[in-house]
Amino acid sequence: MKSEKFIYSDSSPFDSVGNGITRQILAYDKSLMMVRVCFDKGSIGALHTHLHSQATYVVSGQFIVEINKEIATLSAGDSFYDAPNFHHSVKALEAGELIDTFSPMREDFINIDAR
Repeated sequence: MKSEKFIYSDSSPFDSVGNGITRQILAYDKSLMMVRVCFDKGSIGALHTHLHSQATYVVSGQFIVEINKEIATLSAGDSFYDAPNFHHSVKALEAGELIDTFSPMREDFINIDAR
């Protein structure tokens, strides 16, 4: 399971994950995945955990990020690392975009029949 070699933004669909958040699956294989996530102002990525390592880059906007009860406000150009099984969440203080990377890939994000 892997993406094409070249992924063009205008031909890769966005999926609504609800509450003003959309997600675009970008490049991936079984060991790595990159995802573009867009937030409306005030949208919340609810507190959750997963078995994946996650590194996230803030493309635009401003976010309150909580990782294992530590809280920081991050803006464009900032990033964060979330270790496997750490509780984490984000809240968009303004409309913004994140680039999430996961290792291994988030198989739960892929609808095999649709790709």
